[in-house]
Amino acid sequence: MVVRVGIIGGSGYTGGELLRILARHEKCSVELVTSQRYVNEHVWKVHGNLRNIYDLRFENPSIDEISDRCDFVFFATPTGVAMKYAGELLNAGVKVVDLSADFRLKDINTFEKYYKINHLAKDIKAPYGLPEIYREEIKNANIVANPGCYPTCIIIPVAPLLREGLIEGVIVADAKSGISGAGAKPSDFTHFPNVHENVVPYKITTHRHVPEMEQELKKFAEGVKVFFTPHVVPITRGMLSTIHCFLKESVDESFIKETLEKFYKDEPFVRILEVGEVPKITSVRGTNYIDIGGFKIDRERLVLVSAIDNLVKGASGQAVQNMNIMLNFDEKTGLTDIGLHP
Repeated sequence: MVVRVGIIGGSGYTGGELLRILARHEKCSVELVTSQRYVNEHVWKVHGNLRNIYDLRFENPSIDEISDRCDFVFFATPTGVAMKYAGELLNAGVKVVDLSADFRLKDINTFEKYYKINHLAKDIKAPYGLPEIYREEIKNANIVANPGCYPTCIIIPVAPLLREGLIEGVIVADAKSGISGAGAKPSDFTHFPNVHENVVPYKITTHRHVPEMEQELKKFAEGVKVFFTPHVVPITRGMLSTIHCFLKESVDESFIKETLEKFYKDEPFVRILEVGEVPKITSVRGTNYIDIGGFKIDRERLVLVSAIDNLVKGASGQAVQNMNIMLNFDEKTGLTDIGLHP
């Protein structure tokens, strides 16, 4: 069976990545890609890497038409869009993965505080789409909330250590992201002279992903607090997080590594490095892998380092991984690309 797939909001970077990944997905056929700005343009006019790969044109169909033509839909849209239309698709029997933040936060008041909009679909409940932790919930879901890129890079390394009671509930994380994380729409913030040869911290204590990280990590230990500062660095894609945790007991670095290896031993996209080996963004670029390394202990402080491609494991790759689980496909289908190194 070939599943008919639609992408709502296909002109941005995550939409382009979905198209790139799904082009080699043997069990999916992309039937439509929407864009209000580029209606009737070929998708390769916006995503030049897709020339001779797709003959699709961007459309702006109604939700009824989307539900008639698709079995599965990805929302690669700004926060606030999926909540308007997901219910109609679900009622029509279409399964959904939302790449925005619309359904990630379970507390509506927290969502409205951080995103400054009223939530319009309070009745829709979606499992958090981190397959390494919520595979069973995802498997039985009709809609999944795809995680943010920063939370993916931080929750995966930290969750097993909290579960085993090895670290305190205070997590300090410093993350560096490529500028693609800011989206395709140009701004002063993403303007080349402002980013090139520069490192820019932003939303230093107020980033929207903090409540998302705390929500998920509190499921492993009570009272978790995440102190997080993101930075933009002058690269297009990729994300590297340096995570500081505080040990409850005296253990060695090898024990930390072994704890993560045990927790993720059957996970196809989690790679645990050697003690002292630092992950490289160039090793995960273009892939759905997360590399975790470092494992250095300084007195009671444990330092972990993780790396992902923010557009793949941090967004579109993880979305396809979730789709595969929801449709009972081999989880790795379409996601076996090897990293682009150097």
